[in-house]
Amino acid sequence: MERTPATESVTSQGEALAAVTNGIVGLFREYYGRGPTKAKSFLLDGYIVVCVLEDTMTTVEQTLVKNGNGDMVRQVRLTFQEAMADQFEGVVAAAMGRRVTAYHSQLTMEPDMGFEFFVLEEEG
Repeated sequence: MERTPATESVTSQGEALAAVTNGIVGLFREYYGRGPTKAKSFLLDGYIVVCVLEDTMTTVEQTLVKNGNGDMVRQVRLTFQEAMADQFEGVVAAAMGRRVTAYHSQLTMEPDMGFEFFVLEEEG
């Protein structure tokens, strides 16, 4: 199959999103001691990157949640994400070739999922 500019664009976008996913998972693995078991990144409207992560909690965090301390886990996670914002933004900026203008992290306990949102600067 011959590659056209359109298919090359889709391929390069897919490769960039895979690099986002791999980079975010790598940060989780490095700083939490384990990464999520499933992760995928999406580009919405050409400027919003969302990385969806599944099965992210450590054994300690799972135990805390089971014992009614989910708010504590959420507070620690979100505080950590704020402290690590530059590293997370750097992964996305490098993969997408655009500066990140906004970043937000969110998680749910049931199901155990994390969501990393990035807003990219306008192209051009």
